[in-house]
Amino acid sequence: MTSPELERLVEIGVLKREPPSRREFEGLVRSAKVRLADAVSEELSIESRFDLAYNAAHALALAALRRLGYRSESRHLVFQALPHTAGLAASEWRVLSKCHERRNLAEYEGLVDVDERLVSDLLRVAQSLLDAVSSLPPPSD
Repeated sequence: MTSPELERLVEIGVLKREPPSRREFEGLVRSAKVRLADAVSEELSIESRFDLAYNAAHALALAALRRLGYRSESRHLVFQALPHTAGLAASEWRVLSKCHERRNLAEYEGLVDVDERLVSDLLRVAQSLLDAVSSLPPPSD
Protein backbone atom coordinates (compact mmCIF):
# COMPACT_ATOMS: atom_id res chain seq x y z
CA MET A 1 0.00 0.00 0.00
CA THR A 2 1.36 3.39 -0.92
CA SER A 3 0.14 6.94 -0.86
CA PRO A 4 0.96 9.77 -3.27
CA GLU A 5 2.33 11.87 -0.39
CA LEU A 6 4.71 9.14 0.78
CA GLU A 7 5.77 8.35 -2.78
CA ARG A 8 6.68 12.02 -3.28
CA LEU A 9 8.94 11.75 -0.25
CA VAL A 10 10.60 8.72 -1.85
CA GLU A 11 11.10 10.69 -5.06
CA ILE A 12 12.94 13.48 -3.24
CA GLY A 13 15.03 10.98 -1.29
CA VAL A 14 13.82 11.50 2.28
CA LEU A 15 11.96 8.18 2.49
CA LYS A 16 13.17 4.81 1.30
CA ARG A 17 11.13 1.85 0.21
CA GLU A 18 11.86 -1.26 2.23
CA PRO A 19 9.71 -4.39 2.45
CA PRO A 20 7.62 -4.43 5.64
CA SER A 21 8.22 -7.04 8.31
CA ARG A 22 5.49 -8.42 10.54
CA ARG A 23 8.09 -9.28 13.18
CA GLU A 24 9.46 -5.73 13.20
CA PHE A 25 5.96 -4.21 13.30
CA GLU A 26 4.88 -6.39 16.22
CA GLY A 27 8.15 -5.75 18.08
CA LEU A 28 7.77 -1.98 17.75
CA VAL A 29 4.17 -2.12 19.01
CA ARG A 30 5.15 -4.39 21.90
CA SER A 31 8.01 -2.05 22.87
CA ALA A 32 5.67 0.96 22.73
CA LYS A 33 3.12 -0.74 25.00
CA VAL A 34 5.76 -1.48 27.65
CA ARG A 35 7.12 2.06 27.52
CA LEU A 36 3.65 3.61 27.74
CA ALA A 37 2.77 1.44 30.72
CA ASP A 38 5.93 2.65 32.48
CA ALA A 39 5.45 6.29 31.43
CA VAL A 40 2.27 6.68 33.46
CA SER A 41 4.06 5.81 36.71
CA GLU A 42 4.19 8.97 38.79
CA GLU A 43 6.97 7.39 40.86
CA LEU A 44 9.31 8.16 37.97
CA SER A 45 10.78 11.58 37.33
CA ILE A 46 8.99 13.76 34.82
CA GLU A 47 12.03 13.56 32.54
CA SER A 48 11.92 9.75 32.55
CA ARG A 49 8.18 9.73 31.91
CA PHE A 50 8.66 12.13 28.99
CA ASP A 51 11.47 10.01 27.55
CA LEU A 52 9.44 6.81 27.81
CA ALA A 53 6.31 8.35 26.29
CA TYR A 54 8.26 10.03 23.49
CA ASN A 55 10.05 6.82 22.56
CA ALA A 56 6.77 4.89 22.70
CA ALA A 57 5.22 7.39 20.28
CA HIS A 58 8.23 7.13 17.98
CA ALA A 59 8.08 3.31 17.99
CA LEU A 60 4.39 3.46 17.05
CA ALA A 61 4.97 6.04 14.33
CA LEU A 62 7.79 3.92 12.93
CA ALA A 63 5.59 0.79 13.05
CA ALA A 64 2.91 2.62 11.04
CA LEU A 65 5.48 3.76 8.45
CA ARG A 66 7.25 0.39 8.22
CA ARG A 67 3.90 -1.39 7.85
CA LEU A 68 3.45 0.42 4.55
CA GLY A 69 6.93 -0.48 3.32
CA TYR A 70 8.82 2.75 3.99
CA ARG A 71 11.76 3.72 6.19
CA SER A 72 13.21 7.09 7.21
CA GLU A 73 16.37 8.06 9.02
CA SER A 74 14.59 11.16 10.39
CA ARG A 75 12.56 10.85 13.58
CA HIS A 76 10.75 14.07 12.72
CA LEU A 77 9.72 12.75 9.31
CA VAL A 78 8.40 9.55 10.89
CA PHE A 79 6.10 11.77 12.96
CA GLN A 80 5.24 14.04 10.01
CA ALA A 81 4.06 11.04 8.00
CA LEU A 82 1.48 10.03 10.64
CA PRO A 83 -1.52 11.62 8.91
CA HIS A 84 -0.75 9.31 5.94
CA THR A 85 0.30 6.21 7.88
CA ALA A 86 -2.06 6.17 10.86
CA GLY A 87 -4.62 8.92 10.20
CA LEU A 88 -3.32 11.11 13.02
CA ALA A 89 -5.02 14.50 13.32
CA ALA A 90 -3.02 17.70 12.86
CA SER A 91 -3.54 18.69 16.51
CA GLU A 92 -1.97 15.42 17.64
CA TRP A 93 0.89 15.76 15.17
CA ARG A 94 1.67 19.23 16.60
CA VAL A 95 2.06 17.74 20.10
CA LEU A 96 4.56 15.21 18.76
CA SER A 97 6.43 17.92 16.87
CA LYS A 98 6.75 20.00 20.04
CA CYS A 99 7.92 16.94 21.97
CA HIS A 100 10.46 16.17 19.26
CA GLU A 101 11.92 19.67 19.63
CA ARG A 102 12.05 19.30 23.43
CA ARG A 103 13.62 15.86 23.13
CA ASN A 104 16.35 17.23 20.85
CA LEU A 105 17.08 20.10 23.24
CA ALA A 106 17.46 17.63 26.09
CA GLU A 107 19.42 15.06 24.09
CA TYR A 108 21.85 17.36 22.29
CA GLU A 109 22.05 20.47 24.44
CA GLY A 110 21.21 19.20 27.91
CA LEU A 111 18.25 21.60 28.19
CA VAL A 112 15.37 19.68 29.74
CA ASP A 113 12.17 21.71 29.40
CA VAL A 114 9.18 19.45 30.12
CA ASP A 115 6.26 19.85 32.49
CA GLU A 116 3.24 17.84 33.59
CA ARG A 117 1.02 19.39 30.92
CA LEU A 118 3.37 18.41 28.09
CA VAL A 119 3.81 14.88 29.45
CA SER A 120 0.05 14.55 29.86
CA ASP A 121 -0.53 15.71 26.27
CA LEU A 122 2.18 13.36 25.01
CA LEU A 123 0.69 10.41 26.88
CA ARG A 124 -2.75 11.19 25.45
CA VAL A 125 -1.42 11.37 21.88
CA ALA A 126 0.73 8.26 22.32
CA GLN A 127 -2.31 6.33 23.58
CA SER A 128 -4.36 7.58 20.63
CA LEU A 129 -1.57 6.49 18.31
CA LEU A 130 -1.40 3.08 20.00
CA ASP A 131 -5.14 2.67 19.45
CA ALA A 132 -4.80 3.65 15.78
CA VAL A 133 -1.79 1.43 15.07
CA SER A 134 -3.29 -1.52 16.98
CA SER A 135 -6.35 -1.37 14.73
CA LEU A 136 -4.21 -1.69 11.58
CA PRO A 137 -3.61 -5.14 10.13
CA PRO A 138 0.04 -6.11 10.50
CA PRO A 139 2.14 -6.65 7.37
CA SER A 140 1.83 -10.10 5.89
CA ASP A 141 5.50 -10.54 4.86
